[in-house]
Amino acid sequence: MTEFEKADGNGNGTIEKSEWDALEYDDRRRRILDDDAKRDQQRKMVWFALSGLLSFPAAIVATSFAGLSEATSSLTSIGGVYFVSVAGIVGSFFGFASLETKK
Repeated sequence: MTEFEKADGNGNGTIEKSEWDALEYDDRRRRILDDDAKRDQQRKMVWFALSGLLSFPAAIVATSFAGLSEATSSLTSIGGVYFVSVAGIVGSFFGFASLETKK
């Protein structure tokens, strides 16, 4: 079955206004669902990044208490880059989210 045959619901060989409207409705519904899924995924990514950002200092303290001095020094040496990277992700999300609301 071709795409034309799928769109031609009554099988008369032409796509009528009601059939075009059904196609447009289906396309609009799919776009809304895709946009919702995109926003949900972005939101999950930001929450994951924020949880990592907040748990990173706890990991440094935990390795220090466990006596893992090399792990502690490794974590503290990458801390600056990690915080800047995660802050960039979170800042981008909120920046683009505010731009979308202004449109």
